[in-house]
Amino acid sequence: VSQINTIIKFQELYKIKRSIFLIPNSDFKNEIEEAISKTKIKLKHTFIYDTDPTLLTAQIEKLTRYPQRKQQLKDEIKRLENSNEINKEIKISRLEKEDTLGGINFDSVIIANFGENLKSVTNSFSFSDVTAQDVKFITLNQWFDETLFKESSANQIYFPSINLANYSKFKETYFKKYNKYPPQISILSYDIMGLIYYIKKVQGSDLKKNIFNNKSYVGEVGEFSFKDKIITHKLDIYQVLDNQFFKIN
Repeated sequence: VSQINTIIKFQELYKIKRSIFLIPNSDFKNEIEEAISKTKIKLKHTFIYDTDPTLLTAQIEKLTRYPQRKQQLKDEIKRLENSNEINKEIKISRLEKEDTLGGINFDSVIIANFGENLKSVTNSFSFSDVTAQDVKFITLNQWFDETLFKESSANQIYFPSINLANYSKFKETYFKKYNKYPPQISILSYDIMGLIYYIKKVQGSDLKKNIFNNKSYVGEVGEFSFKDKIITHKLDIYQVLDNQFFKIN
């Protein structure tokens, strides 16, 4: 929910109006659908896709109207060949360098996946002649996965995340202590211990039942808010750009 709320703010910032949300047919499908319902994110379409690469490509081609746009290109080249238009040879030459002709009916794609599965989806869009120049690609928290740098189809992708500087500092502190890097999720436990220490210091042993209600706590991974027994996490948006993670203000 916190991640999707951050994406909603990103939509507002960039005036994104026609997002499609791609959800893998997986164990966490219901969790994503529930979060979409709770946040009431504005979407043009929600699409459940198959993670099998042999089926995925055909699904993305249908979603992007790839066959129709491919045919539009062939038809336009044929029309020019049979026309008396000035400089038609130049126009035909330019079109022959294209893969498709015509636009798509969405301005952003939100992909609820990670690792190689995420790359399979962005690759399928690339094969369908839809790139970051055509739409904004958005995904969920990638924990600063540097393998995204090597995947051209994932270049310029956006994702909500904890603060990179704080996360990097935590990783190095952990490494100095234990001579290995921590599991990604462990930074949340680190913040929880800080919160417990703070409460113990302020409240002692006499803890109130609703001590967290309508309160906020700032830790290494960001700001947490507690309201009506629900925890929300204030996140940043990062973009993969030029082999680095660029924070969006």
